[in-house]
Amino acid sequence: MPLPLQGLSAVVTGAGRGLGRAEALELARLGAAVVVNDYGQPGRDGTGEASAGPAEEVAAEIRAAGGSALAHTGDVSDFAQARALVEAAVTAYGKLDILVNNAGILRDRMVFSMTEEEWDCVLRVHLKGHFNTTRFAAAHWRERSKRARGPVFGRIVNTSSEAFLAGSAGQPNYAAAKGGIVGLTTSTALALGKYGVTANAICPRARTRMTEDVFAGIEQPSGTGLDPLAPEHVAPLVGYLASPAAAHVNGQLLVVHGGMVAVVERPRVAARFDSKQDTFTYEELEAVLGPYYADRPAGETFAAAEVLGLRRG
Repeated sequence: MPLPLQGLSAVVTGAGRGLGRAEALELARLGAAVVVNDYGQPGRDGTGEASAGPAEEVAAEIRAAGGSALAHTGDVSDFAQARALVEAAVTAYGKLDILVNNAGILRDRMVFSMTEEEWDCVLRVHLKGHFNTTRFAAAHWRERSKRARGPVFGRIVNTSSEAFLAGSAGQPNYAAAKGGIVGLTTSTALALGKYGVTANAICPRARTRMTEDVFAGIEQPSGTGLDPLAPEHVAPLVGYLASPAAAHVNGQLLVVHGGMVAVVERPRVAARFDSKQDTFTYEELEAVLGPYYADRPAGETFAAAEVLGLRRG
């Protein structure tokens, strides 16, 4: 039987290490040809020996296992380099079918201490980086659909975070970027659905180089068991969302880690109040909203902190 992604091509950003690497390897294992993107040039490793760079190392690993892959070291937060990344996939494989946006950085600090540069660089890499690649992949699929006079195959898997869902006090830049990615995802899902393209977002929890400080207090299990925070727990969901089998999954947000996947429900209206006049007055708002919020649990906000307690049952 053919593999689920046989004959398809994929771009995975931030794929030189950690979560992106696991995702690229999984897509290749399922049959996709992969463009492995990771920012940076070849250099030297810790011993001083010449290094091909993380993107090429992952691409070589895929080829050694019998797959097809090439490396791309462009910066996805740069509009032109994101265009070149999508074009590299189309040039090498004739078309692009799957886009996995994973590239990101952290610059954690409380909002009252954060610098402008720390805010800007995180929003640039995460949110603008997601937009840049999506913009050129979307144009590619729209053009293909026009030529085919009908839907084509396209999949986008974006990377949000529980920091957006739960509210992370020390990560205002990261939480804002990840929330923006969810908005970008749902907008993209609606815009591209008629072309045969789906767009979904995941909130992964994984121990990587980027999150080593975040999960420093959580020990890895002893013995041969897979670390619940291993990126390998996340990659299969990305493979599924990238596949033809997930054609009916669009505009969704899923939390994934440690052998568990949770589907996040969309926001719903909790209460509604109508003015008895043409418009609300301050006094009327105080009369209706004051008692409503007085009866709500202390400290409750729009954030869904309960997602942090999700575990495999």
